[in-house]
Amino acid sequence: MAAASMSLRGERQITWRDVFLTRTGIFSVLFILFGIWALLGAPANFTSDTITVFATDVATSANRIEFPIPTLVFLVVTGVLYIGGGSLGLIGLFSDNPTLKRIASVALVINGILIIPAVLVIAAANNAVNIVSLLAISLRLATPIVMGALAGMWCERAGVVNIAIEGMMLTGACFGFITLTLLIGADVDSKTAQFAGVLAAVLAGGVMAALHAWLSITFKIDQIVSGTVINILAVGITSFARREVLLSSEAGRETLQPIDIPILSDIPILGPILFQGRPIFYSMFVLLFVTHIVLYYTRWGLRTRAVGENPHAADTLGINVRRVRWTNVIIGGLIAGLAGAWFSLETSGTFDDGMTGGRGFIALAALIFGKWTPLGVFAGGLLFGFSDVLGFTFQALEVPVPPQFVQMVPYLVTIIVLAGLVGRAVGPKAAGIPYEKESK
Repeated sequence: MAAASMSLRGERQITWRDVFLTRTGIFSVLFILFGIWALLGAPANFTSDTITVFATDVATSANRIEFPIPTLVFLVVTGVLYIGGGSLGLIGLFSDNPTLKRIASVALVINGILIIPAVLVIAAANNAVNIVSLLAISLRLATPIVMGALAGMWCERAGVVNIAIEGMMLTGACFGFITLTLLIGADVDSKTAQFAGVLAAVLAGGVMAALHAWLSITFKIDQIVSGTVINILAVGITSFARREVLLSSEAGRETLQPIDIPILSDIPILGPILFQGRPIFYSMFVLLFVTHIVLYYTRWGLRTRAVGENPHAADTLGINVRRVRWTNVIIGGLIAGLAGAWFSLETSGTFDDGMTGGRGFIALAALIFGKWTPLGVFAGGLLFGFSDVLGFTFQALEVPVPPQFVQMVPYLVTIIVLAGLVGRAVGPKAAGIPYEKESK
């Protein structure tokens, strides 16, 4: 049966089939369905006395700040907003009015943002959730993702696709911890051993990046294939090193010590979130700042972006394309190695096979989500960090969710973000294309 269609002004025809084949249409329908569920399901599951408390400290404290939210009222209002926003999205899909389209887009964005508080309000009904702790843990779990995405940005901005971030992170985590273990076993001072471990992790990531650059830039091997080879190689090398070194030695569980920034760490709410952390956590913000400044306000950043967009034009201007790409790929590897040290040296104090758990691939999703910009990457990393901590929050609140689903949340968010929320994300034009110097 032919799909029903609608046409405005006789200039443009959109079928109802398009609703289920476009990003806007799919999300509009989903929001409407969720809104209907909220309006019908909320009164059946919650009473007018049900309260969700967002607090700055769940425990009893003189500094405790509470934000009580009537669960039923919040969900009913959210349901109305979802139905309204989804309806506007569908109307905007069939309309040629640019103002209406902008309003519809804003409504859909608001609906998307409301997902986070809606989930928390439902999960913490008749309970309290520590917002400060939630944000602080989200930021810390976002650290390797943001740093991995920055590693990918340095490479792709110069025209080299790097899917080997996972392998570089894993290698850094392994050899950083091995260095720490061997030095501690040799009675080296703890702080010196920790510094050497972090340095070894950074260098290990750089070595793997140099291999990627050698294969993909010098020998012009397909960059995806090169990255895949490095990921497989990293799994084998780290597994062998763990079996031969760590299992045969007395590996401890020593981690980098927390550093509270004086005065700033005492600021209410922001202090515990931003200024009470460990060294690699702080380095994430330094790298974000440095990357932004270098890419957009220095000659090297201009050359990097030129090489990533049009290497032939850059070569014509006298820029050494291969040198720029080699340098940026190695810088990316050094950052990825530091991100790997977060797992073994800053968080767990140990090394296990595959302990990065696919965070390097999630970092690539954060890179695409952030559209190859430092601030966008940070937002993407924070989103994935929050999705990670959401599972722990469900467990703490004793939400009856299967643990297997909790483990799936970060990867489900990755799929949803790449499939629907990102929109049209176009990376550097020359990314993934080996550079062939034109003969004179």
